[in-house]
Amino acid sequence: LVREALSYHSSLADLAFVMQGLGTYALSLAASEHVRDFWLGRARAGKSIAAFALTEPEAGSDVSNVQTTAARDGDSYVITGRKCFISNAGLADFYTVFARTGTRGDGRAELSAFIVGARMPGFRVLTRTPLIADHPIGEIEFEGVRVPAEDRVGKEGEGFRLAMLTMDMFRASVGAAGCGMARRALDEAIHHAKTRRQFGVTLAMHQLIQEKLAVMQTELDAARLLVYRAAHLKDGGASGPSMTRAASQAKLYATETAQRVVDESVQIHGGYGLVRGHAVERLYRDVRALRIYEGTSEIQKLIIAREMLKE
Repeated sequence: LVREALSYHSSLADLAFVMQGLGTYALSLAASEHVRDFWLGRARAGKSIAAFALTEPEAGSDVSNVQTTAARDGDSYVITGRKCFISNAGLADFYTVFARTGTRGDGRAELSAFIVGARMPGFRVLTRTPLIADHPIGEIEFEGVRVPAEDRVGKEGEGFRLAMLTMDMFRASVGAAGCGMARRALDEAIHHAKTRRQFGVTLAMHQLIQEKLAVMQTELDAARLLVYRAAHLKDGGASGPSMTRAASQAKLYATETAQRVVDESVQIHGGYGLVRGHAVERLYRDVRALRIYEGTSEIQKLIIAREMLKE
């Protein structure tokens, strides 16, 4: 509900809100009491900004192909590698970093999670990546960053599970953000249709416009129900295949719906919808990322089918 409300007004406000959760959720699940008390306390108080550092040049959808390494050295780990498309890069005070601590029998990475402070020696922000929407994102590098073993989040080798639990938690909320953007786009379309006159009547009197509005509203309502179902399951303590599938269904349908609704709103606005600074022009740029981050639409379809076949 919070993400839907924030996204209705500002995707940047939504980002600021959700990144605190995304960057700290693994800590709440598995960090030591000391780490939780310090970093979660600062994040809750608004004294520290969090970031979630998983994606790499060779590990986007293929999470298990992470190349960043964390080598054990006495009572610490030495982290070396590079991450890309990291939200809050350069703004965050600390990063939840996923790195390879071993190799599984199939050759894929055994991941572990760590807390890395932005001021630790060897850590640096390489670039800020300009996107089509307002979104602070960039590339970061770890050159022999030494992290105390007590700043490992969870057990060694537990990183993949923590990353997937984080995705289950936040994927449905990406759908909620999509619903907020779609609702704003629909409201803008209705207002324009009621006030813009063409051929002697308002746009709202033309049946083709009415058809668009009806489909937009129906798809938005269906998307919200899928998002609310996933949230209800999570609140009820659901886990495993049913929760994973529900979260992916919510993200898939709600973000795809948001894209369609925003596009139709631009179409209803005509040339006004293309004017830089107009609400629907901003939404058109903002909504596109939702179908990519935290798992593309294509990955969501694979997850849904995989979890169905487990049952």
